[in-house]
Amino acid sequence: MFSKSCEYAIKALIFLGQESNENKKVCVKTISSAIDATQHFVAKILQDLTKKKLLKSTKGPNGGFYVDEENSKNSLADIIKAIDGTKIYSQCELGLKECSEKNPCPVHHEYKNIKLNLIKMIENNTISTFNTQSNLGKYFLKND
Repeated sequence: MFSKSCEYAIKALIFLGQESNENKKVCVKTISSAIDATQHFVAKILQDLTKKKLLKSTKGPNGGFYVDEENSKNSLADIIKAIDGTKIYSQCELGLKECSEKNPCPVHHEYKNIKLNLIKMIENNTISTFNTQSNLGKYFLKND
């Protein structure tokens, strides 16, 4: 459904949101370990997210990546759009170019409500929302 880059971007921002609650700046090595991804891949994603103003970074010995209050208000949809674009809103689940109400693929009508619920979920949940739930012990990002 989402690209690997998008999955890791979401995980990284949620992790950084949790760490930033404690005013920490986190290095790439720590983030990649926390979300179970390679450092090189995570570094590229984080640089892209920083350029797109979805997270902050500072350089130097006490530097690293962090999510500020403004960034914590970003929805999952904001992150997905920044990485994968808007295809989640229009793409056919079977990958067909022409799939619509008038010209549906075999799963179009069955998947329609699932897709609407998914879109609602990604638009209505922010980094802050997940941090609150994680702090309550309701979510985790990595299997130990």
